[in-house]
Amino acid sequence: MFGLADLVALIISAFIILPVVVFLRESGYLIMSLILGVKNPRMTIGSGTRIIKIGMFDIRKYYHLYSWYSYDSLKREGKFAYVSLYASPILVNLVVAVTINAMLANGMLEEYATFWDRFVFYAFYYVLFDIVPMKTANGMPNNGLIIYDMLRHGRRTDYNNEPFLPSTSEVEDEYQEEVEKIEEVKEHQKDQVEEEHENSNISKTEEQQRKEKIEEEKQHNKESLEEIKQQREEQLEKHEDNKPQ
Repeated sequence: MFGLADLVALIISAFIILPVVVFLRESGYLIMSLILGVKNPRMTIGSGTRIIKIGMFDIRKYYHLYSWYSYDSLKREGKFAYVSLYASPILVNLVVAVTINAMLANGMLEEYATFWDRFVFYAFYYVLFDIVPMKTANGMPNNGLIIYDMLRHGRRTDYNNEPFLPSTSEVEDEYQEEVEKIEEVKEHQKDQVEEEHENSNISKTEEQQRKEKIEEEKQHNKESLEEIKQQREEQLEKHEDNKPQ
């Protein structure tokens, strides 16, 4: 039965464990690419709008939803560099998972054993997902298939309809275009609100003028009635004065 404890465990897994495991995986690309001489590396954490960019780290609003690594080029290329780059995320998660698992097996980290058990589980999950050769979304190969094709057939398969590891410059350009579109939409909405506000003010002014005109007409009618009444009274007085005695 799914209870409150399971809900808490799910929240911790979704917002803490998984983002950290994914970050460790992507850091494998970063570490190896730095060794190979990378140009313009970028670690994008999460998705959505940018919160802050510090050096090569781009932190997005939804930090727990998908992270990725990008770069423009490498100084060192070749079969060894190619295999090393795509093996690096597997090795990082494997080393971390084996280390924590060994610590748990030797009675360490007992106070938070449940947390670390889940951490090890997800780390091994990503190792399995990466190491078994297969194609993922859009027919793109995973790291295992990329490495397998290079070792077995001597061919690169990290480029299909789009690169497996995108170019940082292209990603940044796309992001800036999205930001500009969002700003255009916001500006358009702002103009609409201002126009509606202006129309509302005009309507209020017209309504006020209409009320003032009605009041003026009422006052004019009242004055006319008073004047007619005064004239009738004067006529009556005059008639009384002209009666024979």
